[in-house]
Amino acid sequence: MSNTTVLLVDDHTIVRQGLRALLLSEGDISIVAEAQTGREAVELVAQHNPRIVIMDLAMPRLNGAEATRQILKAVPSAKVIVLSTYGDDEHVQQALSAGAAAYLLKQTAAEDVVQAIREVLNGNAYFSPAIAKRLREQTCQERGEGQQQARSDVELTQREAEVLQLIAEGYANKQIAAELNLSVKTVEKHRQQVMQKLGIHNIAGLVRHAAAKGIIEANLAGVPNA
Repeated sequence: MSNTTVLLVDDHTIVRQGLRALLLSEGDISIVAEAQTGREAVELVAQHNPRIVIMDLAMPRLNGAEATRQILKAVPSAKVIVLSTYGDDEHVQQALSAGAAAYLLKQTAAEDVVQAIREVLNGNAYFSPAIAKRLREQTCQERGEGQQQARSDVELTQREAEVLQLIAEGYANKQIAAELNLSVKTVEKHRQQVMQKLGIHNIAGLVRHAAAKGIIEANLAGVPNA
């Protein structure tokens, strides 16, 4: 196998260090860069064009699912492997909808990360055993029900999703404008559209919604009250 380039995306240094040591020991895998935020990951992918991105979902400034979506839009050839502490259906579905090729739990055996890389490079999907079992069961159930479930999730645009996350993380309109290179007026417009689409008209409600959807970590959900 030729050299496989990897970008590590996790806001915890110790996790990145562990992954780095594990992957470099394989001999045919190299780490081209490391990112501590979702937005940094998007920028680094454009710079380094890695074959593999190992992505944590609970990332600051831009959550892992949205970062995955933007990465694959910019570099469709990249393969994103989600490595998360969250194993619930909501988070798994978000990652898969964003285009992730594999979903691993951080509690998984170390060999699974390497195996996931090998599998996705061969064009296969890969999941931690518990998640794979649940996905099989859900597929069977959906077939049995004739896929009756309609999507009730509100669709936000990419920009609206970014604004929602930053609002939920406690950023003011002026800070969001600087972060996204937008005018304050444009941020206010996106903010109004998000509230209107979600039917939520205060910041506390937006924070709770973002936490419930896995856009931010649940322990951030005690932020502002307005």
